Amino acid sequence: MSRRSFRVGRSKTGLGLFATREIPKGEVIVRYRGQKIRNDEADRRADRGNKYLYEVNNRWTIDGSSRKNVARYANHSCRPNAESDVLRGHKVIIRAIKKILPGQEILYDYGKDYFDLILKPIGCKCDKCEEKRKAERAEKRRLATRKRAREAKKAAAQKETKRKVSARKEAARSKPSRKSAGKASSRKAAPAKSSRKAKPARDAATFEQPLRNAA
Repeated sequence: MSRRSFRVGRSKTGLGLFATREIPKGEVIVRYRGQKIRNDEADRRADRGNKYLYEVNNRWTIDGSSRKNVARYANHSCRPNAESDVLRGHKVIIRAIKKILPGQEILYDYGKDYFDLILKPIGCKCDKCEEKRKAERAEKRRLATRKRAREAKKAAAQKETKRKVSARKEAARSKPSRKSAGKASSRKAAPAKSSRKAKPARDAATFEQPLRNAA
């Protein structure tokens, strides 16, 4: 383990550890140093805001809040390239679980308890969680776009329905009613009066008189 394998540098979450050379898988990078205290004391310090407490077992905890503990600058990631481990004698180390290239940040998983208690309420800022939130935002935008499209389509359909109903009502108002149509047809069916006056029919006496004269 060489201190020259990493440096403390500026990270997007504050300070972090960055590889200064290629670190092969399995290499111990740094030891997590600090005061060894009992867990009940660790709970009291946690209540006072200490976030650098590494629980070794159900009895002991390492308080790594001292700035001499360079390993405290290794940040959390849900997609880590390193891991923490407890060796004999309650020694806590950080070991590479994959090849780490120069310039890459050294990251390890802080564990579920720390994540749920500290990181989850404020939002984890690791790359994996950032990508997850980005995908969730994109999905929300997609669903919102689909919802707006459905609402616009529904509104257009309702508008078209209203237009058709209005058109049918307008057409009904413009057509004559059956009663008025019947009167009009009866007027058309009545024969037209002739302008010529009908001649009166001559009776039988009128026809008989010329015959008598002829006799």
